[in-house]
Amino acid sequence: MKKGQNLLGLIVIILTLIMGKTMLGSSMLFFRLLAGIGFGYALTRAFMGFAGSVNRAYNTGSTKLMRILAYMFLGTSILSAAFLYNADASSYDLWVNQVNSGLILGGIMFGFGMTFSVCCASGVLTDVVTGFSRGFITLIFFGMGVFLGFPFQRAATWVKDAGIPTDWIRKSWFTSETGAKLYNGVYFPDLFKWDGLDGYLGAVLLTSFLCGIVVYLSKKYESSRKISGTFTGVPSEIEQVKIVTQKDESNKEFKLLSEETYVKLFVKPWSMGVGAAVIAVIFTLLMGVTKAGWGASTPYGWWFGRFLMVFGVSPESLSNFTNFPVKLYTMPFFNHPINVQNVGIMVGTVICLLLAGTFKSVVTSEIKVTPKQVALYAMGGILMGLGTRLANGCNVGALYTPIANFSLSGWVFFAALVGGGILGNRVAVKIK
Repeated sequence: MKKGQNLLGLIVIILTLIMGKTMLGSSMLFFRLLAGIGFGYALTRAFMGFAGSVNRAYNTGSTKLMRILAYMFLGTSILSAAFLYNADASSYDLWVNQVNSGLILGGIMFGFGMTFSVCCASGVLTDVVTGFSRGFITLIFFGMGVFLGFPFQRAATWVKDAGIPTDWIRKSWFTSETGAKLYNGVYFPDLFKWDGLDGYLGAVLLTSFLCGIVVYLSKKYESSRKISGTFTGVPSEIEQVKIVTQKDESNKEFKLLSEETYVKLFVKPWSMGVGAAVIAVIFTLLMGVTKAGWGASTPYGWWFGRFLMVFGVSPESLSNFTNFPVKLYTMPFFNHPINVQNVGIMVGTVICLLLAGTFKSVVTSEIKVTPKQVALYAMGGILMGLGTRLANGCNVGALYTPIANFSLSGWVFFAALVGGGILGNRVAVKIK
């Protein structure tokens, strides 16, 4: 074991808890910090990320991550139904987003961009730690893309109702009764009011059916790659399975305070299934406590705006350009809940690597980058950032949260994301 890193990991945990409890402005912000740490830890410990669902499938033939994500979507939606049943759904900030051209184009752009950066909106936060150069470059240009996309998100008439200046109600091809009270989308329970459970039985069954289609098509695709001899598998997945399934044949008596126990608790990787289950539970707690889902990308644009302020750009100019209030560029950084949560994701990644004793080796593994790689990461970041504004969210804000919230928009974004990822990978083969 790397005892120095292990000890440092414990120190980081203690300092984070003390500083978070005493310095953050409210218990809700402290909860957001803990939720972010949990997300970051689980994503890192289980070698998971949303971007890999398409990239791994296209490049290696493995659809294991895609199937795990589908199961996670289903599990989270079932857990969410426990909060929503017999409650006024419109009292929650459910992300039942619009289905329109912006959603589809944004999904395609996001999927295309994550091909070049090998990460996504939540993954870029973990990658700032695990692959610093790639993650940092992507995050900067991701923020630029979000910032440049704000005017389209807030005012473009081709994705927004004309005459509504600053709210989030945008044009939608389809809507439903409850969906119209939220973000003008389609809320699945509205389609099954006759099912005896206020529509939630039908909504869960429909979500199960859609997840089943994803799993079926994924398995069929993987089988075809194996038959054609083009299946290679993902090295990290193969190694992960070996470690997770490795049996302890030492026959040593269990001791709580022992190196073997420490390895099991903090070093041995989780299976992706365990990681997905942990994320689903944290997501459900987040929705139960805050009455809202998991979002990540919008603050990246505010961060970029704050960066411009260093060079003399006024907060008023930023507000006029983006149609966001001045206070979002001037308020204390850790007063915004998503800022705290996003920082928590990075802290959770650091804690995971330190406790496992792999921090130094992982962080230094991707320091050097070529000019061509810089250009690709920048392109990926900008495309993802712009895509999130057109689609009104990212891999968590337009995909995971809407699906867990029984929104049709999440599934439309999913299809567009996969399409964009396939297109991006085809282009990447020719230019990388």
